[in-house]
Amino acid sequence: MNLSTLRAPRKASENKKRVGRGMGSGIGKTSGRGHKGQRSRSGSRMMRGFEGGQMPLHRRLPKRGFNNIFRVEYAVVNLDRIAELGQKEVTPEVLVKAGVIKSANALIKILGDGELKSAITVHGHKFSNPPATRSPRQAAKPRSSAGKTRSRLPSTRKN
Repeated sequence: MNLSTLRAPRKASENKKRVGRGMGSGIGKTSGRGHKGQRSRSGSRMMRGFEGGQMPLHRRLPKRGFNNIFRVEYAVVNLDRIAELGQKEVTPEVLVKAGVIKSANALIKILGDGELKSAITVHGHKFSNPPATRSPRQAAKPRSSAGKTRSRLPSTRKN
């Protein structure tokens, strides 16, 4: 591609449609609005979703659920991802650099999926249930983490 092959996109150089400029223009008299009716009047604007008096779709469908305004979003990291990093100390900055999480300011929750072969210090805002607090069904799952140290970061959440 060079300057000699550049050209304007299709329809870029067409003139603006001029309505109401006589019968010869093809859109004179009623300017493409037809005769009478709400849409032919100047300044007419119907609400979004208006269906001509029929019950609009957004009112026909049932309401479901709600939005919890106190919801806290965590960036979730599993132990197997932490083990892949090969670091002795895992901080939010290390996770961002490795591409595990998107932002160093995100709240981080460490889940217990995976195994660690060596002792690692992990800094996070929340950790999944340790074996002592799990229900019997959860405790039946074999989960061991070799000498893992947990460090809870102060939450930066605003209330």
